[in-house]
Amino acid sequence: MTAKPHKVRVGISIGDYNGIGPEIIMKSLQDKSITDFFTPVIFGSGKLFTYQKNIFKLQHNFNYITEVAQAHPDKINMVNLWKDNVNVDLGKATEESTKMAIDSLEAATNALMNGEVDVLVTAPINKEEMLKYGFQHAGHTGYLEEKFNRKGLMFLVTESLKVAVSTHHIPIANVAENISKEKIKKQIKMLNQCLVEDFCIERPKIAVLGLNPHAGDGGAIGKEEIEIIEPAIRELFDNGIMTFGPYPADSFFQPEKYKNFDAVLAMYHDQGLAPFKTIAYEEGVNYTAGLPFIRTSPDHGVAYDIAGKNIADPQSFSEAIFMAIKIFKNRQEYNDLMTNRMRPRRNNSNNNVDEDLPVDRA
Repeated sequence: MTAKPHKVRVGISIGDYNGIGPEIIMKSLQDKSITDFFTPVIFGSGKLFTYQKNIFKLQHNFNYITEVAQAHPDKINMVNLWKDNVNVDLGKATEESTKMAIDSLEAATNALMNGEVDVLVTAPINKEEMLKYGFQHAGHTGYLEEKFNRKGLMFLVTESLKVAVSTHHIPIANVAENISKEKIKKQIKMLNQCLVEDFCIERPKIAVLGLNPHAGDGGAIGKEEIEIIEPAIRELFDNGIMTFGPYPADSFFQPEKYKNFDAVLAMYHDQGLAPFKTIAYEEGVNYTAGLPFIRTSPDHGVAYDIAGKNIADPQSFSEAIFMAIKIFKNRQEYNDLMTNRMRPRRNNSNNNVDEDLPVDRA
């Protein structure tokens, strides 16, 4: 009998519930057949989601549980972190909504690390507000890096466009001092490995953008390209990683250019994310590459301006869920392949029979 395929458990943190987090989560899960594909596990509040599903006139039956072990594979599970009533003030950050966002993220991340869920999908948070209440990071990426004790890479992805950024949430004034030859080499190696293992691209081609206008114009507008970026690219290319550039960022994101590459490494946040969100806003997914666990999120924020209006588009969140599942399966397949490749084959020196192969004894 063929073993039943593993149904991926998707852990979901709710973000700031006064934004559009609960709305896009529920809209992404409203298809009655959704649990045929994966098992959702939301780390939230039953009373909060019941209140909001009534606002958006959504029909959901949650399976309320107190721990992930109780999750039913064919239901939308809600780990009920807060049983008390929740004050909702849609469109406005509050202390309660911010603290709940932190608690939800921590509970979901711990479940991921403990193997209780297979992947993590995070709804948008208000970074500024979370810093006020004890959150020590400028976003999800830094938090997960600390939890997993591993450097990650912010990686915005669709099927046709994939953009990573070398520096994450730091001031523009600090970008130049935060890039180095060794750092760029490590990031490109990480990106290359991610493309091979997580996206099944056998020999990726990676484009690298310059830091300065016109990629420095041969040193006339800055020397970072000559002194840092070009040497990193050249060294990696000489060692078999298909890396090209540095390219001027202002003209790179034309279809006939970026589509020649499997991924792009931008030097700073807006250099990569502004064109990405212009080209692929609705379908874009934020993936934290290079970590031992899989985490994705939509490529937009809390959107307080439309919270409660029932107009939030769930497509990016849905894409984040299915991208996480796809990466999980790709990585599993890659690991299985490498395990089989590395398994020693024992030969019988007397009769040259491979003991791993069946033998006709007739």
